[in-house]
Amino acid sequence: MMFCGLSADSFNSSQLVPESLIISSFQESLQMVNTALNQTSQGFDPQLLHMYTLSRRPASETQHISKSAEIFHMTLGILKEKASRRHKRSLAVSELLSVKAVERIANLSGCPRTLHPTTCAKDGKYRSISGVCNNRKNPLWGAANTGLARWLPAEYEDGENQPKGWNAGRQYSGFQLPLVRELSNKIMRGSSMAVLEDSAYSQMLVDWGQYIDHDISFTPQSSSQSDCLHTCSNAEPCFPMQIPKDDKLSSNKSCLPFFRSSPACIHIETDAHPALQRQQMNSVTSFIDASTVYGPSADLEKSLRNLSSAEGLLAVNGEYSDGGRPYLPFVSVRPSACLQEPGSEPAARVECFTAGDSRVNEILPLSVLHTLWVREHNRLAKRLTRLNPHWGSEVIYQETRKIIGALHQIITMRDYVPKIMGREAFDEYIGPYVGYDDSVNPSVSNVFATAAFRFGHVTISPRLRRLNESFQEHQRFSSLNLQQTFFSPWRLVREGGLDPVLRGLLGRPAALQNQEHLMTEELTQRLVVLNIPDTLDLAALNLQRGRDHGLPGYNDWRAFCGFDRVETRSDLIEVVGSGDLVETIMDVYGHPDNIDVWLGGLLERPASGSRTGPLFACLIGKQMKTLREGDRFWWEHPGVFSPKQRQELQTHSLSRVICDNSGVTEVPLDAFRLASYPEDFLSCGNVPSMDLEAWRERPAGTYVT
Repeated sequence: MMFCGLSADSFNSSQLVPESLIISSFQESLQMVNTALNQTSQGFDPQLLHMYTLSRRPASETQHISKSAEIFHMTLGILKEKASRRHKRSLAVSELLSVKAVERIANLSGCPRTLHPTTCAKDGKYRSISGVCNNRKNPLWGAANTGLARWLPAEYEDGENQPKGWNAGRQYSGFQLPLVRELSNKIMRGSSMAVLEDSAYSQMLVDWGQYIDHDISFTPQSSSQSDCLHTCSNAEPCFPMQIPKDDKLSSNKSCLPFFRSSPACIHIETDAHPALQRQQMNSVTSFIDASTVYGPSADLEKSLRNLSSAEGLLAVNGEYSDGGRPYLPFVSVRPSACLQEPGSEPAARVECFTAGDSRVNEILPLSVLHTLWVREHNRLAKRLTRLNPHWGSEVIYQETRKIIGALHQIITMRDYVPKIMGREAFDEYIGPYVGYDDSVNPSVSNVFATAAFRFGHVTISPRLRRLNESFQEHQRFSSLNLQQTFFSPWRLVREGGLDPVLRGLLGRPAALQNQEHLMTEELTQRLVVLNIPDTLDLAALNLQRGRDHGLPGYNDWRAFCGFDRVETRSDLIEVVGSGDLVETIMDVYGHPDNIDVWLGGLLERPASGSRTGPLFACLIGKQMKTLREGDRFWWEHPGVFSPKQRQELQTHSLSRVICDNSGVTEVPLDAFRLASYPEDFLSCGNVPSMDLEAWRERPAGTYVT
């Protein structure tokens, strides 16, 4: 059942709540949120707060909208509670309030007002940094700081806000939902056994997936969080993960902390939501637009630029270089939270890097890819300046940004997506480009961001290889356990720069999903999250996040994609393959309808030539199609680039970007395909490159066609 929006029909025409109660409830929620925010600032250990701020804290504009959304939803909750007490029955918010009253609460809370198409410039040549007005009829589609799209209505225990598992004893199909940590222990089976290696694809495939995921989705957590480190009770915004008895992760705690995702502000006129269900925010643009490089907001974009340059350059590090090539700039607030080289002097600190996405320091390959693209921007900008000296720094910057965004789209859609979902599913769900369609909403969907695109978590290798020029283990800089790569930019600056890591990504296989060993212990037992003093469990976090977001179960998504529902053990064996695994699944869940979508999708056997099962191939395919068809600035859309420019863009590749911006001199033609050294590697001189002559502007203001 799909919903078409909030209309007057969604609400009781006779409002049950007087204006005075709306005002008093708003004031009460405002005070509660402000108090919680103050406690967050005071309650955190200062170092932990600093770590949190620099690791996953969204931009100030996002924080403001997030706070407004929390006030809005808290006001609705207070109103609902008071009215239900007064009327002595449980009432839905839609029974209590008119559309105008909901809009009034949204305005009081500070939620941004709905944009109208008239606010969009008719002649915008370049995409806006926030994604606003990409679609002129629906200016907020795909824009930063708007709600994730719902392809199926959310499922909350109270219909509006409470995640599955919020109320103790609640049963589903006659069973209580299993604890997420229990599922991780019994099904993810983190162990020290050897990881299967992918015979077709390199580690770069995995790390590009994480990098491009950060380009299109980032769901901020609730801004008022301090008590969540100290409570094992479900109380907004805390939804702690209970620990089963005899759990080896923590012997002295009964839960692991979990912060709910921040709710999204509501836009009465445009939101396609069932009445007032909690939605989650995407704080970056949904578009594949290299917001990882440039940021999703004007303030961040400005801070990342070298505004004193006449060549439209991005800012780079002024303290260290990588054999003459620049590193990313350091964050401005110091000392930063990132880990330091053991025994190093305070004067020799290597701070956290800053980039278009705040998650840049989470793991070394992410830092490496971010750095490559800043170097590539500056390389192209300098060449465009020589070709078109009359352009000026702003035009140079925007034209370069446009090229970098197009390369992100090409590498993702041409080289990456067909490998993860298989060519057959790619042709079925995505197919050839047929043009821009302004009726397509490109917003990233909740199920894609929270479940389907997290398939890659089970292909993360427990080791990061660092290789020398002969693609053998590096003599000086040994390979690292995954845990040693978290929040450690010092390892790039002090231990050989980008090149050893890049060779490891190109020259070593990805981990292959294996039902006997779904996730490395480095992630289920030793995950480092900077704002939390304990190590965490990524599998449990993913499952709890799906419940927090109200995602319907695995069977509902199978039906959404046109597959048969799994009703029996034999049905489940047919899609999973392993009878022993099915016994475990049924033992912990009790009923197939209770299976969480992330876990159910992971456990499906991949089709031939695919790295995902049929359900995730469907969901990823549908999402990628909307990201392409719903983007007015998609690189293939006529008028965005000239035919000659499109031809040149297609000659470029991730391998070429590595050649042009690192000390790596030999690469496979396709960076994602596993190659044997030296027979499958090419000298960089033999790797095709685009000719920027296609961007030389003739005196009349036209490009080469």
